[in-house]
Amino acid sequence: MIVDADCHISSLRWDAFSITADELLERMDRAGVDRAIAWLRPPYDRDIERENRYVYESCRRFPDRLLGFGWANPRLGYERTRDTIKRCFDEYGFYGIKFNGAQDEYVIDDPEILPLIEFAVSFGKPVAFHIGADSPENTHPTRLGHIATLFPETSFLMSHLGGAALPPLDRSAVDTCVAHANIFPIGSAIYELPVQNAIRILGARRVCFGSDEPFRMARFQLAGWRAMLDDVSAEDRDAILGGNIEMLLRLETKVAE
Repeated sequence: MIVDADCHISSLRWDAFSITADELLERMDRAGVDRAIAWLRPPYDRDIERENRYVYESCRRFPDRLLGFGWANPRLGYERTRDTIKRCFDEYGFYGIKFNGAQDEYVIDDPEILPLIEFAVSFGKPVAFHIGADSPENTHPTRLGHIATLFPETSFLMSHLGGAALPPLDRSAVDTCVAHANIFPIGSAIYELPVQNAIRILGARRVCFGSDEPFRMARFQLAGWRAMLDDVSAEDRDAILGGNIEMLLRLETKVAE
C-alpha cells in the first residue's frame, strides 16, 4: 500500500495551492497513491474550525482513502486551541493532530505552548510538527527533540525533515531523530540526497514518504521516490512508501476492529 504522509486540502479554492478533497483524490489516483494523511491548509482568514470540519467531512466521504489529522493553532488562544484539540479527537476521531509554527508563527516548544502539546499527547495519538528551514527559529529540529524528550511515549511525525526552504536543516533533523526513537521523519518538500542520507542513518523503518500536495504533485514526487529507492529491498521500499505510516496509525488494527 502506498500512503502519502503529507497532503493539504481546503474547503475553498482561494489560490493555486488550494485543492479540495475531490481534487486530491484525482491526484492520488493519477499517482497511484492508495491512502493519504490529510490535514488542512491554513486559510487566509485563519478559520481552522471550518477547515478541520471540512477534513472530517471529507474523511467520512472517503474513509478508505483519507486519513484525517486535525490542526491546532495556539496563536488563536489557549482555551480555543484546547477546545479544537478535544474536538479533533473526541468528535472527529482523527488519527492525530498537527502543529505548524512556521505558517502560524510561534515557537513550537515555547513554555506557553507546551501545555497544549501535553493536552494533545494525552489522547494517545501521533502528533505531527512542521520542521523546516522556512522558519528555523520557530521550527528547528532540536525544538521537536525537546518535545520528544518530554513525551517519550508519543510518536511524533516530523514533516519535511528540516526542508521546506534552503539551506535545509536535514543534518540537525537526522541527528534529532537518532537521539529520539519516537520521531518519524516525513521526507516531503526536501531534495533526494537528504532523504537518502536519512534512510541510510535511521533505517527504512523510520522514514516516511510524503508529497506535500498541493505544493508538490504526488505523481512526480512518488516517481522520484521510486527511482531513489530502486536499490533497496522490496520490504524496505514498502515500509518507506506506506508501511511505516500503517504501523504508526495502526491501520491494520483499525480494520480488524
